[in-house]
Amino acid sequence: MNTPLLAGRPAVPRRAPGAVNSFRGQHRRRLLTADLLTVFFWATLALAVALWLADGGAAGFSTLAGSFTALGITAGLAGMDLVLCMLLLAARVPVVDRTMGHDRALEVHRKLGKPALYLLLAHGVLIAIGYGMAEGLDPVSELVALWVLVPDMWLAVVAIGLFIAVVVTSLVAVRRRFPYEFWYAVHLLTYAAVLAALPHQFSVGALFAEGTWQRLYWLALCIATGAALLYCRVAQPLLATFRHQLTVSRVVPVAPGVVSIEMSGLHLDRLAGSGGRFFIWRFLAPGLWWHPHPFSLSAEPVTFDAGGRGSLRVTVRNLGRGSAQLASLRRGTKVAVEGPYGLFSTAARSRNQVVMIGAGIGITPLRALLESTPFQPGNATVILRGHGEAELYLGTEILELCRRRGATLFHLTGSRPAGVQTWLPESASRAGHRLASYAPQVADADVYICGPAAWARSVIHDARTAGVREDQLHCERFDW
Repeated sequence: MNTPLLAGRPAVPRRAPGAVNSFRGQHRRRLLTADLLTVFFWATLALAVALWLADGGAAGFSTLAGSFTALGITAGLAGMDLVLCMLLLAARVPVVDRTMGHDRALEVHRKLGKPALYLLLAHGVLIAIGYGMAEGLDPVSELVALWVLVPDMWLAVVAIGLFIAVVVTSLVAVRRRFPYEFWYAVHLLTYAAVLAALPHQFSVGALFAEGTWQRLYWLALCIATGAALLYCRVAQPLLATFRHQLTVSRVVPVAPGVVSIEMSGLHLDRLAGSGGRFFIWRFLAPGLWWHPHPFSLSAEPVTFDAGGRGSLRVTVRNLGRGSAQLASLRRGTKVAVEGPYGLFSTAARSRNQVVMIGAGIGITPLRALLESTPFQPGNATVILRGHGEAELYLGTEILELCRRRGATLFHLTGSRPAGVQTWLPESASRAGHRLASYAPQVADADVYICGPAAWARSVIHDARTAGVREDQLHCERFDW
């Protein structure tokens, strides 16, 4: 029977239930910022439509043909606004990343994809119907006439085709069939689609006529979105790479198929306190430079000297061809870096109590979080899950950190029972154990979960059953 290992028992009694929550102010500020971002995104949509109506668009509803045309224009404005919002959500803008987290931002980004496409398709169909009714043509003939006679209209049709390709490849059943690099390359077409869609908006009709507020607003919205993308996705990574000048120091085997990559560089203190947040690493070696690797730090950066030189470490597992090649990295290989990203850090804390649960290679971000996040002795529980002790990666380091900081540590090893939906090993499941069996304070704690997606869903379900609210759950996913 598998018995959990309990180590690093609390050095002092747990704090009284009435103790001051030192993270309450931080949590409220983050919720307020999230509300303001939500208002901002909806306001951009409302303002785009309102300015068009105020600039004379409302007059189009006076006739049946004009109503179809007006509805088509409204759908087009709403669809393009959603596309720009999607670009901002995926741009890793710091205020969005620190407030929503990378996973949540991409989740909203994906949810907006279908509505944006439907609105853009409705735009084309309604415009064809409205214009056709006004000219006595059927919608198909009107579309052909627009293609042939209207400047830049062919670019709009190309843009619709590109948007369809992006949305279709985003479907889970489709994107699982292709490697990440193919999916990423297709998604770059979003930028081409936006660029192709813009010309006809400014060259056709009086939608964005010279001197109108609508034209100025839409130009400002597009320019701001483009500037945010260029700065956050291009300029910032280049600046970070130049600033830190990272090179591989050595590659250390940790377990079969698992290695730690140690890197040295400059001013790494700026990355301290990132906890389990992840970075995008590109190892500039032949055959590897084009492959982005989303890895979290497995230890806080260490500074060597007054000149700012230091080291940091990531621990990776062979989960595919790209990660398998990292075991053969040579010393001195230069490294490009982006980040940190995500909310798997102290920035997400809302409670004094903290519970950290990791499985397999998902244990390694917990090690960095355990090292950096504040808590009083007795206020933290760490649960490591694996098929055997060999899969509790960095377990010795975590044990030492728990002893030093006064955290409770459990090792849960063994296979899960067949036919039972649980994250626990068979012995613990048969004994009726749940998450609250190991962390009785879990309902009043921040819960950090990192591991394979299906396993993490089981932990989240158990946590919700134990009374943990959504704002207390922080999960780092391994999928894309």
